[in-house]
Amino acid sequence: MTVLDTVAVDRTARKSRLRHYLMCPPTHFSVTYAINPWMNPDIPVNHDLAEIQWDVLRHTYLSLGHTVDLIDPEPGLPDMVFAANGGLVVGGRAYSAKFRYEQRQGESQAYRNWLKAAEIHAVDPIETNEGEGDFLTLGAMILAGSGFRTNISAHIEAAAAIDRPVVSLELVDPRFYHLDTCLAVLDDGNGAAPADIAYYPAAFSPHSQRTLRDLFPNAVICSEADALAFGLNAVSDGHHVVLPTAAIGLGEQLRGRGYNPVPVNLGELLKAGGSVKCCTLELHV
Repeated sequence: MTVLDTVAVDRTARKSRLRHYLMCPPTHFSVTYAINPWMNPDIPVNHDLAEIQWDVLRHTYLSLGHTVDLIDPEPGLPDMVFAANGGLVVGGRAYSAKFRYEQRQGESQAYRNWLKAAEIHAVDPIETNEGEGDFLTLGAMILAGSGFRTNISAHIEAAAAIDRPVVSLELVDPRFYHLDTCLAVLDDGNGAAPADIAYYPAAFSPHSQRTLRDLFPNAVICSEADALAFGLNAVSDGHHVVLPTAAIGLGEQLRGRGYNPVPVNLGELLKAGGSVKCCTLELHV
């Protein structure tokens, strides 16, 4: 079977699976500090537009049949809208976040409190990590990023907390400071099709590029232009892939693989270096 044959088989097996997400309204969203290359406090944020764009994303998930829970936003935590960073939740177990920068550290307790109220057992971390920003779940493993926000030693903690093998990947481009900015899980391998991803190779060290090639020889390779449009900060249910509107080329690639791209515009939230996936913590069952 050739690579093209494999892709053809995958295309026929694309099926959506209902998901459960946690989101945080952008009530207090703003850009008042800079902790990544995308943030510039001198560029104003249109708060009304940010709320509209976020709500379109929420209703997109609901229209696809998914469940969306909400966490109450807290004053003084403008980045709390980026719910993916709040932890890693798999199978009723969670590994809580411990943020690198002081400006976001208050979010850790807020998300931990929500998990406790939801009766999800959460392991408190010793090591610095930023939740699903750097931990992406597949059926048989967790892909884990390090280099900017999450310590590689946190990968060991996460493996123990979630009881899944963890594959460590080194990030080397500060523009892609979290794993979820340069790699998207398209199919988690829990359905009829095998696990499938899309990624931007130059965001990773040579060793990690080799690891990804070995594990996912048929992965979708994203262009730099679409990666810079945050096209890989996407959320997939195995068939529908919600991604930024500007990632046109990536959308075409996904359609060719049998996925259904669902574009949304989160331009205001991108001013803080976040988009679709950043706003979405999946509560993996």
